[in-house]
Amino acid sequence: MTPPSDIQTGRRAGDPTGLHRVLDEAVVLPQAAQRLDTRAELWPDEVRVRVERLNLDAASFRQLERKHQHDGDAVRAEVLDIVATRGKMQNPETGSGGMLVGTVEEVGPESPLGLRVGDRVATLVSLTLTPLVVEDGLAQWDGRSEQVPCDGYAVLFGRSIAAVVPDDLDPALSLSVMDVCGAPALTARVVGEYAARGTRPTVAVIGGAGKSGSLSLAAARQAGAARTIGVVPHEAERDLLTGAGLADVVAVADARDPIALRDAVTAAGGPADVTVVCVDVPGCEGGAVLATADGGTVIFFSMATSFSAAALGAEGLAADVRMLVGNGYVPGHAAYAMGLLRADAGVRGLFERRL
Repeated sequence: MTPPSDIQTGRRAGDPTGLHRVLDEAVVLPQAAQRLDTRAELWPDEVRVRVERLNLDAASFRQLERKHQHDGDAVRAEVLDIVATRGKMQNPETGSGGMLVGTVEEVGPESPLGLRVGDRVATLVSLTLTPLVVEDGLAQWDGRSEQVPCDGYAVLFGRSIAAVVPDDLDPALSLSVMDVCGAPALTARVVGEYAARGTRPTVAVIGGAGKSGSLSLAAARQAGAARTIGVVPHEAERDLLTGAGLADVVAVADARDPIALRDAVTAAGGPADVTVVCVDVPGCEGGAVLATADGGTVIFFSMATSFSAAALGAEGLAADVRMLVGNGYVPGHAAYAMGLLRADAGVRGLFERRL
């Protein structure tokens, strides 16, 4: 296929950020756009992927479940409506999307991504900025899980990121890991900064039994943490995380209760030098700040986080903490997360149980 010319379409010239796919009147990047151009014809630096499976991010899926009272048909209908209306999967309530796995079916002659036709890939950029067309009505999905069998296509830009799916792992397992691979990589970087200064930090992971949480605990230990604390919301998850052996101490607390969270982390050996927030519910900002020692670091990896609440809450508490927003990308993050999965039976067991 040949790319449509700018004269024919009246659209902007091709841009590696995907700006030319934005249909809004205002000049915004694809993630902020209300609607994207989903035509199958490629600009020279683009790649088209035949989609096999979507992975909705946890915050988005939980919001849709709550809104539709666990009615899978209603959840599926809303996802289809979002994609058809916006040309991408971006939950209007949470602003988040997820990622996908599929097979490369066409590569533009100027694509810098290093992909070839036939490569089976997982995208490491959000569905909130990825042009997407669903062609099967999501007929094979019951609307009751984050993983969505799907037939359709998606378009990657010159500055997109994708990784070839490993041959030795179930594609669904690979997708689950790659969906959250930024979390362990950034956790390892921050813990490594402490180690470089001759300090072994205490690391607390809020939501430690989840996907990003379990990987972050494994990463913290591997990077040199002196103590790892996994915080979970109830006894069943405490048993799971204890059995996985990923945390030195497992504490039970409602992360939305700031005092309960602070006290649980303190009782487990805190306050933490590094607190990693991996839960998919809003209202956890204050507790994360209170659970962190002065001069410590809070890493927010949840799309349910209110960053204004975090900043203003820390100010109101006179808390001297560094706050980082996990943006999902650290160089080498996919390979690093896959390495953790292969090396740690506890992590793998938690992931496989979710599948």
